[in-house]
Amino acid sequence: MKFIHTSDWHIGRQFHNVSLLEDQCYVLDQIIAYIEQQSVDAVVISGDIYDRSVPPAAAVQVLDKYVDMICSTLNVPIIMIPGNHDGAERLRFGSRQLSSSGLHILGDLTNITEPVVVSGLDTDVAFYGIPYNDPESVRNLFDVNVSNHDEAHGYLVDEISSQLSADNCNVLLSHCFIDGSAETESERPLSIGGADRVSYEPCKIFDYVALGHLHSPQYRGQESIRYSGSILKYSFSEQHQRKGVTLVELGKSGFVSCIHLPLTPMRDMRVIEGELDDIIKSGKTDPGSDDYLLVRLTDKHAVLDPMGKLRVVYPNVLHLEKPGMYHSTDKLAHQEKMKRGELQMFRDFYSQVSGDTLSESQDEIVRNVIEKLNRNSSQF
Repeated sequence: MKFIHTSDWHIGRQFHNVSLLEDQCYVLDQIIAYIEQQSVDAVVISGDIYDRSVPPAAAVQVLDKYVDMICSTLNVPIIMIPGNHDGAERLRFGSRQLSSSGLHILGDLTNITEPVVVSGLDTDVAFYGIPYNDPESVRNLFDVNVSNHDEAHGYLVDEISSQLSADNCNVLLSHCFIDGSAETESERPLSIGGADRVSYEPCKIFDYVALGHLHSPQYRGQESIRYSGSILKYSFSEQHQRKGVTLVELGKSGFVSCIHLPLTPMRDMRVIEGELDDIIKSGKTDPGSDDYLLVRLTDKHAVLDPMGKLRVVYPNVLHLEKPGMYHSTDKLAHQEKMKRGELQMFRDFYSQVSGDTLSESQDEIVRNVIEKLNRNSSQF
């Protein structure tokens, strides 16, 4: 039995007020191709299907399109759980009826011991799902004393473990933060102070654990307890991550293997650092000039309209930093520049705009205007 494990699609996400919907469709097309090429028996999505609990209409249309392609056109079942970005009640609307069409949404905590069973060539696999939850909801639903995410998650895993059958393989879907995993700035914290961390130890009983929430592909404890990672880079802190999906194979005796299948973005997300002139020069021949960029300028002097100049060669510069202006070794020099007064500042401004320097007569006119303004202001 083979299935694809993916998570954190975040359909409808915006980054620096730029919609990523086109970029998401680009990689979702690649996932469709993998499903066909690998002849998988199921697709598992471990939460954060949407980017917010009330997704925009365009995001709903995109999900509808790809669910139809997978379940109807390719006849491959989907098993998904809500993540912390999803609205569980909205996402699981009509789930009982949709399950007959191959879309299984495991969004009800009270039904976590009821698996979706999918038959493969060598073995049947029971898929169990723990949707995103918090200690309060577990306390209220099950009348148990749990004080943090670890205790709540452990309780739910134990409830499922007590119902496992040895006649088939068992897979757990969970949207959580396994303690010790690598995080990035694009993941919304589940709680503060590290209270959201949960242990992987109770999960070792499963043949495979399909995790969601963290955006970096990784595993904890053992190779079969794994995050597939997000399908796209959703922050500049993820610039070096290799995005993709995980192809999982199970046999009669359990876990066999997992393989990372890479996804190639329409536009990469990168950080570029250097002086403005050098960056612009490189941009003219950069094959990735359409990428989403954070630019760190190392110029130690003021630059007029740097964003406008950069976007001539890099149209998708989304954020600009100027560490060169505030480097500690240059603080005194910067302060001295500020003391040069209005005349010198105007000279610099004129030079950047026109590419030339003020003539003697122009300089005299500006000097007289500034002195007149200063005299008038001193009278009030």
